[in-house]
Amino acid sequence: MKRTKVGIIGCGMISDTYFKASQKFPILDVVACSDIIPERSKKKEELYGVKAMTNEDIYNNPEIEIVINLTPPQVHNKIGMESLQAGKNFYSEKPFGVDMAEATQVYELGKKKGLRVGTAPDTFLGAGQQTARKLLDDGWIGTPMTGTAIVMGRGPEKWGQAPFFYDYGAGPMLDLGPYYMTALVNLLGPAKAVTAVTKKFYDFRTLGAEVSETYKDKYKPYDRYPVTIPTHLTGIIEFWNGALITVITSFDVYAHGHSPIEIYGTEGSMKVPDPNTFGGPVQVFRPGYDGWKDVPLSHIYSENSRSIGAAEMAYSMQVGRPHRVNSDLAYHVLEIMLSFQKSSDLGARVELKSKCERPAALPLGLEPGQVELP
Repeated sequence: MKRTKVGIIGCGMISDTYFKASQKFPILDVVACSDIIPERSKKKEELYGVKAMTNEDIYNNPEIEIVINLTPPQVHNKIGMESLQAGKNFYSEKPFGVDMAEATQVYELGKKKGLRVGTAPDTFLGAGQQTARKLLDDGWIGTPMTGTAIVMGRGPEKWGQAPFFYDYGAGPMLDLGPYYMTALVNLLGPAKAVTAVTKKFYDFRTLGAEVSETYKDKYKPYDRYPVTIPTHLTGIIEFWNGALITVITSFDVYAHGHSPIEIYGTEGSMKVPDPNTFGGPVQVFRPGYDGWKDVPLSHIYSENSRSIGAAEMAYSMQVGRPHRVNSDLAYHVLEIMLSFQKSSDLGARVELKSKCERPAALPLGLEPGQVELP
């Protein structure tokens, strides 16, 4: 298939992963990059041989078909709207937006202009999550009834960019929740309702020895910075298939012993690997087993393959079918996440307004670089 030319906007911390992983997929041809700090994009030009440009240069380049957006969440809406207005298909780092109003603007503009919109995470296309999906589809644990999705820790409180993670548009739900909520929709289908309670246990956190350029005018090493958003969110998601999943996302926990995701069915139980990774292990317990059993991975892409979502979108553009990492999925996942705070504020169960199709499973037998069988 012909190579799809791509421009990357945002050359910060996550960009190297995308530059490297995109080279695994022949359908992607990253030809340009830009950043608000030109020195960053120049560095990527030296490292990867792509042309350092401005955002406007990327928008105005008729050969570039997809913009991959790796900027901070607070500007995802801006870059998305500009890309779509320029006639570019748009693929973004998560989350889809920091609120539903921003997400709706990008979602509706993409539909209106007939352009593709996709949003990370694409880790659910990795070997671990696809193996878990196949086990469910093949009935290894029967009908899913309940489960847990738990991601807890202290968060990136000592990082140089730490104040961002404890401010509006971030927090444990919008930072890590997209991996978990997307994995659950991949496994169980769309969600129906959320009932939750949220809390902020600390008013301040403390930086480490390094402070990023972004915050050097405000903070010195080991300064305290404010926590402005809830950092512990817990609740229950009801899915349309009848499953009830207990969720905890927290930046307030020193240590815990929970699996990332567990699904409990009528015929057994399954441990699903960390959805922020591409590999395993996947484990199953069924009546008669003497313990949890490791399951061999059924699919490829067990290593870091971020940008597989953009590759799958490019392939879908060429063959004229819906792509898996699509705006319907991203929009629904964002509503699930934001409904935790909404439910807590209301003190009530929140029924979701959006709904999406469960993404199609990746086929077995793919070769490296493929996202679909010929």
